[in-house]
Amino acid sequence: MTYHAKRTTGGETAPLFLTFHGTGGTEDQFHGLALELMPGAHVTSPRGDVSEQGALRYFRRTGEGVYDMQDLALRTKAMAGFIEAEKASTNPSRTLGLGYSNGANILASVAMHRPDLVDDLILLHPLIPFAPDPQPGLKGRRILITAGQRDPICPAPMTRSLADWLTAQGAEVTLHWHPGGHEIARTELAEIQSFLA
Repeated sequence: MTYHAKRTTGGETAPLFLTFHGTGGTEDQFHGLALELMPGAHVTSPRGDVSEQGALRYFRRTGEGVYDMQDLALRTKAMAGFIEAEKASTNPSRTLGLGYSNGANILASVAMHRPDLVDDLILLHPLIPFAPDPQPGLKGRRILITAGQRDPICPAPMTRSLADWLTAQGAEVTLHWHPGGHEIARTELAEIQSFLA
């Protein structure tokens, strides 16, 4: 499985920074941000290959917050294969992933199934509306979750339950809230910078 992706080649032994857009976004949404956050890194930004009435996504859903679990499983496996191939071609010192909304969800799903692929995860407004199976491979993984306290798409209790689940797996979780909704706030960008520092 291959994705249309935007790539910037970094230096030798540079980290690999993967970015995943939100619903209706493109590979350009966070590519430039990743270059700013980590100059000299390899940056790869795959484009979602599912169209929801013209809006690009990484997997299908049947309604707001209702996932097509069969499709999610299929596309999680495909994305894991894509990440594996990117790592093989860049041979990075470490691998980071940043995803927003639907992009955060595919990144989280990959980590739940293949925790070996991405070292540090930045999940902006994720929504995992199901109880994942235990994943001891997440032990020691650094994960930043950012969220809006009044996010109508990703309700705060579900964000907390994801953070609790990740912590229970042994991941080092940082949870950052802003008082707004589903939009990305300035404080989130500051939090990402300190997480990467």
